[in-house]
Amino acid sequence: MASISFKEFPWYIQALVFVALAILLIAAGLYVPGLPVSTARADLGVLHDQDTKLNQEVSALQVYERRYAEFQQEMAALDKQLETLQQIVPEDKETDEFMRLLEGAAAASGVQVRKLTAQNVISRDYHYDMPFVIQVDGPYYDIVDFFARLSRLSRIINVGDLRFDTLAGVKSPYPVRPTTTVTGTCTVTTFFTTNASAAPPPGPKRPAASPRPVN
Repeated sequence: MASISFKEFPWYIQALVFVALAILLIAAGLYVPGLPVSTARADLGVLHDQDTKLNQEVSALQVYERRYAEFQQEMAALDKQLETLQQIVPEDKETDEFMRLLEGAAAASGVQVRKLTAQNVISRDYHYDMPFVIQVDGPYYDIVDFFARLSRLSRIINVGDLRFDTLAGVKSPYPVRPTTTVTGTCTVTTFFTTNASAAPPPGPKRPAASPRPVN
C-alpha cells in the first residue's frame, strides 16, 4: 500500500493541521507546569492579586486623604479651645498676671486696692483654689463696676465674704478721695491646675503607737 505524503493532502487540510498544532502548542505552554509561558501566567496572576489588594488599600487611604483637611480644622479648633481653657484656668499660679488683672480692673473702675493678703492654697479634686483677701474703697457704684469687671476677665475669679460699710463717721487709715463712700474687704479666689510649689495635702494621721508594758 503506497503511503501518502503530507504535502499531497489538499491545502485546506494542511492549514487545518497547522492550526490544530498551533492551538495544541499554545495550550501546552499555558497549562503544562514548568513551561515558561505557564510560569509567566502564574506570576501574572500573583501580580494581578497584589494589584487588586493595593488598589483596595489606596481606596481606603483616599478616604483619610479627603478627611485630612477636616482633621486639620478639628485640631485647630481643639487647640483654640485648649488655649482658651488655659487662660480661664492656667496650669501654673501665674500670681503676677492675676495681680495685674486685679489692679487693671480696679484702675478702670476708679477703685483703690489698699491691701492684698494671700491665703493658703486649697487642694481640690482637679484643681487648686488660690484665695486673696483684699481691702478696697471707693464710690459705691465704682465698686459695683469693679466686681462686674472681675466677672468679665479671661481668668476665672470668684468674689466672696464681702464685708463693706460706709465711711460716714469712720476715719480711714488711708487718704481717700472726696467721692469715696464705701470701704471694706472681700475674698477673691482664682484657680490653677498644677501646684508644684505648694505642699501636698496632709494625709490621714497615723495612730500613735501604744507604749509597751514594763515588766
